Amino acid sequence: VTNWTLPKADSPTDSKDELLNPPDWNINGLSPVPNIPHTIYATPFPSILKANGYYTIHVGKAHWGSAGTPGASPLNLGFMVNIAGHSAGHPQNYYGEQNYGNLPGKAGYQAVPDLMEYHGTSTFLTEALTREALKALEEPIRRKEPFFLNFSNYAVHVPIQPDPRFVQKYLDRGLDSTEAAYASLVEGYDKSMGDIVQFLKDKNLYDNTVIIFLSDNGGLSLSPMRTGPSHTQNLPLKAGKGSVYEGGIRVPLLIKQAKQHPASTDATPVMVEDLFPTILSLAKIDRYQLVQEKPDGKNLLPLMEGNRSDNWNSRPLVWNIPNKWTVPDGPGINFFSAIRQGDYKLLYDMKNGKLELYNLQQDIGELNNLAPKMKGKTSELSKLLSDQLRTWKAQLPTYKATGQQIPYPDQIKLMD
Repeated sequence: VTNWTLPKADSPTDSKDELLNPPDWNINGLSPVPNIPHTIYATPFPSILKANGYYTIHVGKAHWGSAGTPGASPLNLGFMVNIAGHSAGHPQNYYGEQNYGNLPGKAGYQAVPDLMEYHGTSTFLTEALTREALKALEEPIRRKEPFFLNFSNYAVHVPIQPDPRFVQKYLDRGLDSTEAAYASLVEGYDKSMGDIVQFLKDKNLYDNTVIIFLSDNGGLSLSPMRTGPSHTQNLPLKAGKGSVYEGGIRVPLLIKQAKQHPASTDATPVMVEDLFPTILSLAKIDRYQLVQEKPDGKNLLPLMEGNRSDNWNSRPLVWNIPNKWTVPDGPGINFFSAIRQGDYKLLYDMKNGKLELYNLQQDIGELNNLAPKMKGKTSELSKLLSDQLRTWKAQLPTYKATGQQIPYPDQIKLMD
C-alpha cells in the first residue's frame, strides 16, 4: 500500500483513533533493496524496462518511499531521469513566484525539488513540469531509443490553488473561488496532456506511442477543501478520495494504443496493479526476474484487443485500509476493507464490525444495502475477502483495550 507512505521514515502521520490501533505495516513504502524496516521489498517495473533498453523518465509526484529510505528517489527505482519527484505526496505550492515552496526559511518537506530555472517566474507548476518532460524526451529521441515517461502531475491535489491561466473563466461562470481553483487545476492538466500529445505528433512518434491515463483515486470530497457538504462532490458515486465506496476507487482509465484500433469503451473493472504486466507485455518483455513472487496485476492486453476468452468479471478486486487517514470518520473512510466480484461488492466496516453488500449494476450510488436480505452472497464474499486477506498476510488493526486483532469479515455474525 502506498496511499499513506510517510514523508519521513517511521514518522506516522495518521490520526489517532479512540478504539483501534493501526497495524505495524509498510508505512515507509516501496524499497528496491531488502531489510529496510516497514517497506515492501520489490522489483519495480521501470527497472525491468531500463534493463531492456528503455530510456526511463519520471516527472512530478513520486511518493513511493519515505525520506531517508532508498525508495524515496525514483533514480533507485529504475528511472534514469528524475524531475521533481521525492518523498512528499503533494507540493508546498504551485507558484514559481514562491519557488514552489523553496523560499528561504519557509521550505517544508513538501517543497518541490529541482525546477530552479522557474524560481521567481510566473510559471505555474503544471506548466514547468510539462516543459521539463518535453525536454527530457528529446534525449531518447536523439538516441533513437524506446522510452517510458511516467508523468505524474502534482495537480490535481491539495493545496487547491488557482492556475492563473484558467481560473477566471470559471469565476465568470459563477463558481466560487474554491471550485474555480479546482477546475483550473483540471484544465491545466488537460493542457499538459495536450502539449505532450502535440509534441509526439510533431516528432512523428504519436502513432508508435502508447499513452495510458488514469487517476490514483477518486476526486477529493472533503470540506473545506471542496465547496459543499463533504462526500457529495462525486455524485452519483458515494464519497471520494480515501473511501472504499465507488467515489473513492472508481476512476477512468484511457489507453491510446500504438497500432490503429477503432475507438471503444469497456466496463470491465480493472486495477492499477494491472499496469505492471500490461506495460511489460506492450514492450514485448516476457522474461524478467522479480524479488517478489509475481506481479499482483493481470495483463490487460488481451482485454484491450477484444479477447474475452478469460472470465475477467470473476476476478475478485480487494481494497484494505487498516488505518485512520483523516478526521472525522466518513463513509468508507478509515478502517475499511472491500471486495468486488462481478456486479457485487462487499464492504467491511472494521471499527463497527458491520458488513454491507451492494449490486453495482443496479445501485451505483451504493444506497441499498443488500446484506440483510442476501445472506448467502454476503457470506460468500465475506469468506472470499477473508481468504484473500489471510493469503496475502494483510495486516488488520487491533483493539486498544485488549491488543487483539479485529475479526476477519467471515467471523462477523450477519444480522437481520
